[in-house]
Amino acid sequence: MTDGLALATEKMRAAGVTDTAVAIFADYYAQLVAGTTGLVSEESIMPVGEVARYEDAEPTREDVDAFGRTVMIRLNGGLGTSMGLSAAKTLLPVRDGLTFLDLIARQVLAARARYGVRLPLLFLHSFNTRDDCLAALRAYPDLAVDGLPLDMVQSQEPKLRADDLTPVSWPADPRLEWCPPGHGDIYPTLLDSGVLDALIDAGFRYANVSNSDNLGASPSPVLAGWFARSGAPFAAEITPRTPMDVKGGHLARRRSDGRLILRESAQTTPEDMRYFTDPSIHPYASTNNLWFDLRILRDVLTERGGVLGLPIIRNTKTVDPKDPTSPEVVQIESAMGAAIEVFEGATAIVVPRSRFLPVKTTNELVLLRSDVYEWGDDDVPRATVNTLPVVTLSGSYKKIGDLEARMPSPLGLREARSLSVTGDWTFGAGVTVVGEVTLGDEGGHVPDGTRLT
Repeated sequence: MTDGLALATEKMRAAGVTDTAVAIFADYYAQLVAGTTGLVSEESIMPVGEVARYEDAEPTREDVDAFGRTVMIRLNGGLGTSMGLSAAKTLLPVRDGLTFLDLIARQVLAARARYGVRLPLLFLHSFNTRDDCLAALRAYPDLAVDGLPLDMVQSQEPKLRADDLTPVSWPADPRLEWCPPGHGDIYPTLLDSGVLDALIDAGFRYANVSNSDNLGASPSPVLAGWFARSGAPFAAEITPRTPMDVKGGHLARRRSDGRLILRESAQTTPEDMRYFTDPSIHPYASTNNLWFDLRILRDVLTERGGVLGLPIIRNTKTVDPKDPTSPEVVQIESAMGAAIEVFEGATAIVVPRSRFLPVKTTNELVLLRSDVYEWGDDDVPRATVNTLPVVTLSGSYKKIGDLEARMPSPLGLREARSLSVTGDWTFGAGVTVVGEVTLGDEGGHVPDGTRLT
């Protein structure tokens, strides 16, 4: 196994990976060899308990002042392979031909104009997504703030053979020998890239980070003001769980010291999954919308040599995600939300579900594209219903190309409670769903203008 580490670090250095990233990988590799799983048992944690709650209000001058010292960071390294994509998920159209990237840029530009703030936008790209996304963002020449970059690129690490933990070789496509190290890499990347220093030197104090596929995490002066007043070094937005996200990560308190921690499904044993998914025990979903103090982050990173020591996440996949017969590999990852346990005094705030609209599957994309949402001049999606309908589509719709071939037009879902499609159906234009609707295994075609009840 030591040879595996030597081979992996040699490969990383040859690719120009930074010393900090190599040190972090070596630390995780040692944990992997030692059998560390990163699992968090149910008996070691307790529910979050009482935390602050977001109150919708017009921002005060104090809020806007804090907002003016905030940078918006969006994670944009994902390819959306689970949806059959080979390019950045954020290049997918959401409405009227506008992609996730378009809508993020327009949200930030609208907030700048409304509140008179600089509000830099910074993307964390992977080596897979950078070029295409920067090309798309050229449509917004005023987006970059003088003296600050528009993006930074997270590190890369070798995928390891599951049988001996040596770097995998895949001559058919050598790019597949590499993987991003998870979004926990944001912190050392900020430091190593020099962007952290540049932001602080330019007068910025706070960062708001979220996934680029979550268009609900729009620029918020009210939350910026709350975070500044809290004095906390780090905060996570959490939201009441719905049936759509009971398998997503959640926060909990560690019994040994009372600190908030993040637990993902990959850190949960099969025996504990019944607790993990039970909203009566863990009632809040982790939104992956985070706030942190840039100065404190720099101090902690400097003190620790760039290694925050986030819990390891061991993911087992195949070297070619599209080929289940390709060699099994281990990818070492970490989650950026796990940093909540690193900072003394870290906290959380309960936000409305409107700030958590992730698109991980075509089910969620269909909902976001539907008439359930209205889009204001600020390009922020706002639900027109109190309870979101649950959309469940069969495997025929898993890939984006299959979805768009079968459902080329948005559905009307305002009157729906649920839509379950178990067979292979195609949909015409102007189809409306009312109440609870199931389309069965037999498949078929739903004509234009149909009202499904």
